[in-house]
Formats: sequence, C-alpha cells, structure tokens
Amino acid sequence: MKKSTTISEEDSAMFREAVGKIKPLKQDSVVHDKAKPSATPSRIKQDDRPAMQELYDSEYDQNLLERGDELFFSRPDIQKQTIRKLRRGQFKIEDELDLHGLTVEMARTELSNFLADCHMRSLRCVRIIHGKGIGSENMKPVIKNKVNHWLRQRNDALAFCSAQQVDGGTGAIYLLLKRN
Repeated sequence: MKKSTTISEEDSAMFREAVGKIKPLKQDSVVHDKAKPSATPSRIKQDDRPAMQELYDSEYDQNLLERGDELFFSRPDIQKQTIRKLRRGQFKIEDELDLHGLTVEMARTELSNFLADCHMRSLRCVRIIHGKGIGSENMKPVIKNKVNHWLRQRNDALAFCSAQQVDGGTGAIYLLLKRN
C-alpha cells in the first residue's frame, strides 16, 4: 500500500524557496577501501632483490619470542612522548597489512611491497597483523619473529610495538614510519 503525500502546494513552494538551486554531487571522489593483498606474492622489483635476499637469509633466533611476548623497538632519537603515544595506540592507523597465515617468503614479499606503498603514499603509522603463532608448528610465532627482525633492519621503521588488545594485542604491531 502506497502512502499518499499530504504536502500542500504552499508548503512545497516554501520548501523550494528555502532550498534554492541545488547541484547534484559527483560521486567520483569516493575513496574505496584498499583491497586485501592476495595470498599469491606479487613480483619483487628487480632492484629490491639483493636487499630482500639478505634480510631473508640473515640469522635470527627462531625461539626469540613466545606467543604472548610483546614486541618493542625504537630508534635512539625517537622522543619518549612519541613512543608513549604509539604504545597507547593514539596515532591514526592509516593502513594495515595482514600477514598471518602466509608463508615466510610470501610474508616477506607482502611486507616489502606494503612498505614501498606506504612510502609512496607518505603514511606515518600503520598496523601489521602477524598473528600469534597458534597455527604454526610447535605453536611458535614464526612470522612474528621474522617481522621483528626485518623491521629492525629497515631505516624507514622508526619504532614499533605490540598493538593494544582491541587492535590485535601481541598478534599485531603499530609501526611508525619515517616521513618523506
């Protein structure tokens, strides 16, 4: 059953006068969410290969971290107030990358591509979800340890720490990036 409109011509004229001339909005400026990275690694840029291979091959202690251990790293010149703000989750998260469930090589490629994209877009703070290692062999966090190691090697990573519980806790980090 259709509702009947009971607006008088006088009310309609008053509304038109109040609204005035209108102009439709263009919808081409809508920003859509970025698609999640595919599980298939994309091609690594030719000039990134030597650096990425070095990071991949370098030694690290696989048992360095346990599932619930918090991650923290900061360059010496980062102010305490900035670190405190990062640890409290007070920076705006401008993008995120979900690595859990990927192989080490796939995670390395996705992280490299993601950080290159962040650099191009001049992002300041991002969240990286590495998981807690619950689904891995021996219940050890493989990707978490690798991310910890890889980010310490990068000059554009100023500081990182485990996220607030609401943002993933010890299964994710906030990463503060160097400005362009």
